[in-house]
Amino acid sequence: MNLTSVYPVITTDKVSESKTFYLNHFPFEVSFDSDWYVSLKSTGERPFELALLDYTHETVPEAFRKNFSGGLIINFEVEEVDSLYEQFKAAGLPIHKTLRSEAFGQRHFITSDPNGVLIDVIKEIPFTGEAAEYNV
Repeated sequence: MNLTSVYPVITTDKVSESKTFYLNHFPFEVSFDSDWYVSLKSTGERPFELALLDYTHETVPEAFRKNFSGGLIINFEVEEVDSLYEQFKAAGLPIHKTLRSEAFGQRHFITSDPNGVLIDVIKEIPFTGEAAEYNV
């Protein structure tokens, strides 16, 4: 198998609002745009993709045409976690976990998108204490 791409697709009834959220707060550009599906690609050095799909669309098997976004967390690893935290707070985004440094090698905070998908914004930091033994 030659794997050419893997990316999350958020099923939602808020395609437009979600597109606006990700474009306003993360370095994405639209690569496909319809009322039922939006493909976003990162503008940075590494190509990342995220898609948004209206969960009522016929491409979704009928038994799965539900909003399944609950329980999903998307990690965005960044260099400037502290300044993004301040920007997101100033923009009025919900902050579900305040900025903190964790022994398991993350400085991070958690917000959410319009669908309730949790967004964990992370900067990798050195492991500390007992957590250092888990870093392989």
